[in-house]
Parts: sequence; C-alpha cells; structure tokens
Amino acid sequence: MEIFMSPFIVPVGIMFAIAFMVVGSHFAKALGRKWDREGQQALSPEVSGRLERMEQALDAIAVEVERVSEGQRFTTKLLTERSPADALGAEQRGGMNAK
Repeated sequence: MEIFMSPFIVPVGIMFAIAFMVVGSHFAKALGRKWDREGQQALSPEVSGRLERMEQALDAIAVEVERVSEGQRFTTKLLTERSPADALGAEQRGGMNAK
C-alpha cells in the first residue's frame, strides 16, 4: 500500500505550528499578567504596620544575638589562652591547702 503525500502538507503543518506558537505565547503572557495582578493585592495599613513592627523586632533580636555570641567568643578566647602553668599552679595551691 503506497501512501500518497501531498507536497503542501509540510508547509501547511509549519504554518499551523507557527500560528499555534504565536497564539499560545500571547495566551501565556496574558495568563502570567493575571497571576501577577492576583499576587500583588494591596495590604491593609494595619497589616503593613504590623509587618514593620515585626521587622524592627527581628532586627533588635539579631543585634542581641550578635552581642551574646561576641561575649561567648571572648569567654572562649580567655579560657583557651590560659597557660598550662596557671592551671598547674592552681592544682598545687589546692594540694597545699588540703595538707
């Protein structure tokens, strides 16, 4: 069985594909714009104020955490810089007081 193929099938198919892509791209852009508009709903002034206060509170917490971590680093540095002679001297003094 021989299939007869018209010489116009390929160009017509290409034209339909191009038309589909053009219409589809415009549809996709319109749909994207609609989703953007839905996502950008205005916040009430009450919610905006509350979000600003939360942001300020988070900034204050971040500052306090940094202060605590700086103090911890300082304490750790002091403890690691203790010389072994100081530790040995403390043990000997403790031993002498026990006698």
